[in-house]
Amino acid sequence: MKRALELAELGRGFTKTNPLVGAVVVKNNKIIAEGYHHRFGDNHAEVDALNKVSKMAEGATMYVTLEPCSHYGKTPPCVDRIIKEKLKRVVVAIKDPDERVSGRGIEILKKEGIDVEVGMLEEEAKFQNRVFLLNKSKKRPFITLKFATTLDGKIATSSGESKWITNSTSRKDSHILRGKVDGILVGKNTASKDNPFLTNRSGEGDNPIRILLDSELEINSNYNIYNSEAKTIVFTSSSDFEKREKLIESCEVVRVSRDEKGLNLNEICDELLKRDIAHILVEGGSEVHSSFIRAGLVDEIYHYIAPKLLGGGKSVDDGEGILNLSDSLNFNIISTKKFRWRHFNTWSERCLRG
Repeated sequence: MKRALELAELGRGFTKTNPLVGAVVVKNNKIIAEGYHHRFGDNHAEVDALNKVSKMAEGATMYVTLEPCSHYGKTPPCVDRIIKEKLKRVVVAIKDPDERVSGRGIEILKKEGIDVEVGMLEEEAKFQNRVFLLNKSKKRPFITLKFATTLDGKIATSSGESKWITNSTSRKDSHILRGKVDGILVGKNTASKDNPFLTNRSGEGDNPIRILLDSELEINSNYNIYNSEAKTIVFTSSSDFEKREKLIESCEVVRVSRDEKGLNLNEICDELLKRDIAHILVEGGSEVHSSFIRAGLVDEIYHYIAPKLLGGGKSVDDGEGILNLSDSLNFNIISTKKFRWRHFNTWSERCLRG
């Protein structure tokens, strides 16, 4: 099952709203085939593996990180292929929370006389598929905040200068992260000031879909965020038809409601999930970070920390903050990493919502 989890991870950044799944077929104590879900719309892991040993898998055991599907989607049911190939045993890490499956695939296999075991490396599999599981349970995208700060928690000087708080190796790591998500989100202030491309230049993974929050459509089509390297979706509350028509050739414009706090983030999340954007990387700026934090829409944080002190300056959330510690959003640190460049180190903490 450990090998199946390793294989599943190869699909990260490519499966969209589909889960990460790996499968290993074992016969006579030897691995005879491996497979994983490569990309959204492609064969599922079970079929990917069985295609490599067709008619040779009879009596074998399959280790798979998620319950085999039992419904027709973009591909036929995996349980049908497992039954056809006459496997003797299937070991599943976790059940599929999709209401179209949710135990049904396991029951079908059992009725066909196939021995099914559930729960091997369950916690590891749940963590790996945390994006998919949250998509299903909360009906919204998984949201990761990413920011870089000094030791005293500042993301920019009092004048707004932020290039560069961290070093080049940590910035490369953040580009690798871009290749593992479906969408990357910024506000109009960041788009205007930094004029970013918001593309993945790590050489690993695809470019994420660029998401811009621009309530009055102030960022025109000359900005880098609208170039042809990746798709861009703009969320706005503006009813200015002329501005919208000028942008329509460069991007998709989606109108949502707004209140005194800004654009309606829940509506934005609904629209993104409808477009199979399962995992969003929120890159800023501080107003956007604040809005997601205050709405309780933060599932994971990548925090890059540079060994510098600014004293004053801008923080991740410059709002009023909370009055009581009991109301804070709590996270668990799940990994740390050190990036060294000459004599300048940067640390990264990866935190998951507790």
